[in-house]
Amino acid sequence: MGWTMRLATAALFLGLTMAVPGDEEDSDPCVYEALSDSDAVLCKGLKVFYPELGNLGCMVVPECNNYRQKITSWTEPIVKFPGALDGATYILVMVDPDAPSRSSPKAQFWRHWLVTDIKGTDIRKGKIQGQELSPYQPPSPPPKSGFHRYQFFVYLQQEKSISLLPKENKTRGSWKMDKFLSRFHLSEPEASTQFMTQYYQDSQKLQPGEGSSEPKDKPKRR
Repeated sequence: MGWTMRLATAALFLGLTMAVPGDEEDSDPCVYEALSDSDAVLCKGLKVFYPELGNLGCMVVPECNNYRQKITSWTEPIVKFPGALDGATYILVMVDPDAPSRSSPKAQFWRHWLVTDIKGTDIRKGKIQGQELSPYQPPSPPPKSGFHRYQFFVYLQQEKSISLLPKENKTRGSWKMDKFLSRFHLSEPEASTQFMTQYYQDSQKLQPGEGSSEPKDKPKRR
């Protein structure tokens, strides 16, 4: 009888041990994938928080819980630059370098958000208050266009007045970001980050090489 009980106990323990991993997968189906090391180079000192997801910096938006659809309708994220200086003024830029697709970025850079005159004390706390030259436009990658990068840059504002040219205001696509930076003597960004997502009904996986930034995708800074 003693051996029977021991065998039964051992079988029960083995069964529970084998069942635990499956239960954990079912309870947490979300996969939070980090960007590749080459893309992570862009992630310097900036945090971007979206509802339910938290800080998306250097992450791929998870496919679960309709997050890739939800992010297309959420309002602007909370952007924090902890290293912002008191008395300084900053410019926030959000662009998509992969418009309409990463393989054929004919509309690079797509301007999603542009805010100037942000006080250092505000952006340090996540308050983006300033002159909104381009209101926030949520990520909206087209169907079957693959993964898009959504990049955020914070620049130290030197000029008192920053504005877009009339032709720049006519469209958000094919924005000559390098010329804008040069026009207002904006050098390297003080902080930056990016995340990736794709059309919510597409289910293609991140392909090798798709998670690495190419130099031609970055705006030239002078």
